Amino acid sequence: MKRILFIALGMILLCNACKKSEERQLEKDIEIIKDYLDDNNLVAQSTASGLHYIIDVAGEGENPNSLSDVTVIYEGYHPSGSVFDQSTDDGASFSLTSVIEGWQEGIPLFKVGGSGVILLPSSLAYGPTGNSNIGGDAVLIFDIELVSID
Repeated sequence: MKRILFIALGMILLCNACKKSEERQLEKDIEIIKDYLDDNNLVAQSTASGLHYIIDVAGEGENPNSLSDVTVIYEGYHPSGSVFDQSTDDGASFSLTSVIEGWQEGIPLFKVGGSGVILLPSSLAYGPTGNSNIGGDAVLIFDIELVSID
């Protein structure tokens, strides 16, 4: 019985340490985003998750939801300006169920024909592990134009 209690206590402490680490990383990411906005004289709105966004062109019609299939023209880059990905001029089509969490939250903020910028803390992008092209804990910025809801 003591062993089970000891293991349970260890798990609680470990989970608490992970949560604090995630909170510290989010604070760092938001500071990077705010510095980027200040350096570029941009004003953004933010969501509770830490996603920041700017709608340059409102667009018309409906907004997609997190389950929609969409076509988007985009360019993804780091706060340094280094581009890591971009669509063709015709855009890229995909389901919002198959993309990073920041896109699932950010793309539905736009109406068809709308454009702007989403700035993602690492927790809404590729997290602490990153992927083959993007390092861990990377803040990502996307210029977005929502072409269609398919």
